[in-house]
Amino acid sequence: MNATEPRRRWWPTVNATGPRRRWWPRSVRARTALAAASAAAVILAGIGWWVHHDVYRESTGIAQGQTQKQFLALVDQLEKGAVPGRRSTVPYEIVATGRRAAVAYGGGMEEFDPGTRHVLPAPPKAELPAPPDEGPNWGYTTRPVRLPARPDSAPGDRFGKDGGTYQVMYDDVRADELSSDTVAALGVAADAQLRVYVVVLPHAAEDIAGTITEATDRLLLRAGLVSLVLISAAAYFTVRIALRPVEAIRVLTASVTASDPRERVTIPAAGHEITALATTLNTTLQRLDDAAAQQRRFVADAAHELRSPLTTLLASMEVALAYPERTDWPAAATTAARQTRRLQALAEDLLLLARLDTRTPIAGPETVDLTALASRLAEQYPLTERPLTLTCDSTAPAHVQGNPDEYERLLRNLIDNAARHAAHRIQITVRNQDAWVVLTVHDDGPGVPTEDAERIFERFVRLDDARSRDHGGTGLGLAIARDLAHRHRGTLTLTPRTLGACFQLRLPQAPTSAGK
Repeated sequence: MNATEPRRRWWPTVNATGPRRRWWPRSVRARTALAAASAAAVILAGIGWWVHHDVYRESTGIAQGQTQKQFLALVDQLEKGAVPGRRSTVPYEIVATGRRAAVAYGGGMEEFDPGTRHVLPAPPKAELPAPPDEGPNWGYTTRPVRLPARPDSAPGDRFGKDGGTYQVMYDDVRADELSSDTVAALGVAADAQLRVYVVVLPHAAEDIAGTITEATDRLLLRAGLVSLVLISAAAYFTVRIALRPVEAIRVLTASVTASDPRERVTIPAAGHEITALATTLNTTLQRLDDAAAQQRRFVADAAHELRSPLTTLLASMEVALAYPERTDWPAAATTAARQTRRLQALAEDLLLLARLDTRTPIAGPETVDLTALASRLAEQYPLTERPLTLTCDSTAPAHVQGNPDEYERLLRNLIDNAARHAAHRIQITVRNQDAWVVLTVHDDGPGVPTEDAERIFERFVRLDDARSRDHGGTGLGLAIARDLAHRHRGTLTLTPRTLGACFQLRLPQAPTSAGK
């Protein structure tokens, strides 16, 4: 691209978690509103479909009920001696035995010209029912009847060129049940059987149902659209209000830095999920603050520990160089070598702690016999400074899995700590207890106060501040021992004793030895 070429603008297509759709909103409020509107649309569509079909079914039933009501009214008029008129909302026809033309008709049946010959069949005399014992017979029958074809039908007629098959309701009335005047008015014989037909037009019921359902559908559509807008707006503003504490948490945590992680989040009064989030975040910030403070303290302690031997080494070298003729060079070299060894040991301890802090897994764990290792260290441990008795008591091999060098470093640190404080004797015991291997290192020294039982495992902690640093260690031995125990899925604790200090190491047995 040269300087004159216009810069093209591109929409971002990826984010931290992968590709992002351009049409999908980024805001949680908008996403929630869209999801709520989508869910509401599906639910409202289902409700609308159910209401539409239910209204259609009810409307069809109402239309059929109206047809039945008019049919019963025709039968009632006939039995009361009244001749129904031709104006009717439903097609009907009254036929009689022994009569060619229809007795009465209307509601569209005139399209078939029943005045010449009735359209629907007359009841045969064989089907004449017996006179009822009491009251009128209100029973009726419904069955399909095929109407004759009409080649001269007009487009607006209720029936097409081919009349088709329609459901009809019919009921029979005996002429001898009517008065003589009614029989004469109807023009039938005294012993004739009359049959009242009403044709059920499906399109009439559908027209009524369609009109009702169409109005219902329009109402449901308007109500659904308004509901979607209201639901979306309610979801949007509800989530916006609910996320205000989250925004406050975000603003506050943005000010937290690695050098100053002392900020804390205000915990909302309501006990909801955001309260749990704020509490967890405060706990995390506290852990970060503790870790940062521990790191600063560790760096300061390490610098202090390194400065002491370096100062001693530098001072001895400067004095020797200033007065070479009066310097005891073998003694100066011995002092320099001692301080150098101390620096080397401190550097190795610091490197080991840094490696343990990385939580790297043990590469190729081996099966180690702690009984044999403890016995070998007890036999080879140098006790030249003062007379001490170091014994190892064990009853059987104790197999564990891990790094042999790290196990040796762990036991050696425990023995070194006991040797610095023991008065006369140190005892190591190794036992197999259930699925654990328990090793203890007990000395007969002054012991450890109860309030310092956990503090002694911290880095650079030495309870006897007046003790010489050259003989008292760096304060990293027990911290390294506990980290090595945790690294091998075990524990290292100080168990209470009336005399001296007793450190207990618990490690899981190796699978091969646990089943023996």
